[in-house]
Parts: sequence; structure tokens; C-alpha cells
Amino acid sequence: MKTGFHVAVVGATGAVGQQMLKTLEERNFPISKLTLLSSKRSAGKKVIFKGEEVVIQEATPESFEGVQIALFSAGGSISKALAPEAVKRGAICVDNTSAFRMDPNTPLVVPEVNEDALHNHNGIIANPNCSTIQMVVGLEPIRKKYGLKKVIVSTYQAVSGAGANAIKEMKDQTASILEEKEFTPEILPCGSDKKHYQIAFNAIPQIDKFEDNGFTFEEMKMINETKKIMDMPDLHVAATCVRIPVETGHSESLFIEVEKEGLTVAEMKDLLKVAPGVVLEDEPENQVYPMAINSVGKNDVFIGRIRQDLDNSKGFYMWVVSDNLLKGAAWNSVQIAESLVKLGLLK
Repeated sequence: MKTGFHVAVVGATGAVGQQMLKTLEERNFPISKLTLLSSKRSAGKKVIFKGEEVVIQEATPESFEGVQIALFSAGGSISKALAPEAVKRGAICVDNTSAFRMDPNTPLVVPEVNEDALHNHNGIIANPNCSTIQMVVGLEPIRKKYGLKKVIVSTYQAVSGAGANAIKEMKDQTASILEEKEFTPEILPCGSDKKHYQIAFNAIPQIDKFEDNGFTFEEMKMINETKKIMDMPDLHVAATCVRIPVETGHSESLFIEVEKEGLTVAEMKDLLKVAPGVVLEDEPENQVYPMAINSVGKNDVFIGRIRQDLDNSKGFYMWVVSDNLLKGAAWNSVQIAESLVKLGLLK
């Protein structure tokens, strides 16, 4: 195994790109050369990585000469244009957009769930949607032992998932309301070109555009990605995705139905206690349960409020929380890179 690799980060100035750099540094990922790429307007800016200045370059096809692994987080159109160019030049790409997620020839990977899928990559590996990632990490240990028949999820998603401008809008709106000033919503819900709504002191039941079936694109991502990651095309999955005025940390309310009888709340807790990437926080008698604010800056998925359905012995409820910029994006991408090294797939 090499002592270091030529790594490129595409979208290095964005929120997820910055988290990727921070995570690469914290994990001490073996890097012999680091290339930071972004739009033309950001070219020339400098970023500190491991105490040294790195100048950001404009992302072009030629930027990937000699690159061995490229982490993409600059938007789907950029990934579609540049990831194939990077692959032509010998790089393996980990893409954090939705550009390749449902491509049958592209593995969609959460290392705790389907690391082996990395063996079947054709140069591009897709990083799933942030809400999907944290959900399947919690479901996998249960599915392995008891099977999985149905998943119904409602999300409570942070505004950071919509970008820095959405965070600013939430804060500005909050200040305006407290100061009794007027304002005009301009950002949320993202995916809407018709109307924008107040996010401060509100909950918006739309993330991304609506599909013809009445579900939003975000909801369909969760449904389709879960089936693909778990290799369960017939799994019953339904999702309702909601944006709430929290800066960072997605929360999810889950109902699941397993296939086999015999699972108890106590055994589910035991399974999750030792599950990779999971932290169990479930002591209702002491008001201990996961909260978005406590997940910020942490790589794990936090699970609590586990209950058995009162009328269905195979039905269970749980509350799942994670930092959407870390496990939901940057950390999962770097984790995939670490898995490529571990499996000997990065040369």
C-alpha cells in the first residue's frame, strides 16, 4: 500500500468541501499531494491544510492529471461534466451529488452497510443523500438479523442542507421577526421556482421539487436510494421530508416493520449498541435521547426513543439524528476513500 495518494477536492470552498478537508486532516488520510478545485471565481483563494497554504485552482478536465482519488461536492452539473474526465485520467471519483446515484453501473455506498459494493465500481462511486445515509446505518444491523419489510420515515431537516444562503436567510428572518421588521423569503423551499416561504419559526413540508406522484424529489431519493443500498428492490419505503429552522443536524422519525417474529426493544438496543457508526442514546427515564444540537461536529449516527408498536409485534419506532454535513456528506465520502485504501482498490 502506498504511503500517500494524490487527492483532489472539487468544490473546496463550499460547506461540504470545507468539511471534507477538515475530515481528511482529522483522519490523517494518506495524502502525498492535495489539489483543491472550485469555480473560476474562487480560483486563487488560499486554504490552510495541515498548516500549509494550498491555492485553489479552477476545475477543468486537465486538473485531474495524476489525481488518484477525487472527492466531488460542487453540484450535479459539475460532477456530470468533470467526473468522467477525471476517470479518463485514472482517478476514482467519490461524488456527493445526485448525478450518479441511481445509475445502475455506479455503486451507492454507505461503508457500514454495503462496503463490498466498492469492488464493482467503474471509476465513480456515489455518496447517498444525507437523510438516507443516517437512516440505513441504523437499519442495517436490524435487517441483518430480523429482515426488513417496511420503512416509513418523516424527516426534520436542517437548513444547512440547502446551503449557506439558506442558513443566512433563517438567521436574518429570525432577527427580523424579533425586531418586528418586514422581510421577503427568497431561498426556501429549494427546488421551487414559484413560491418561497418563511423558515424562521416554521416547518416547510417541501424539500426539492414535487414529482408527478406527489412526492418531492428529496423523498424519492430516500425511497430509491434505500432500496439500492440495501439491495432490496421490493422493500416498502415511504418518506415525508420537512425543513425546520435548525442550522445543522437532520432528525428522523422512523417506523419499521421487520420480517421475523421475536425482536424486542431490549434486543434492538443490544444490536444498535455494537453497530458500527451508531451511538445509542435511549434512557427515557432520564430524558436521554438524540438531539440535533448534540450531533454537530460528530461522525456518528445517534439513535433513541425505541418503542414497539402497540398493535403490531413486528413494528418498531425510533428517532435517528446525525450531522448532515459530516456523516451525511463529508465523513461518508472520506470513509469511502478509506475503504478503497483498506480494500486495496486505490492504487
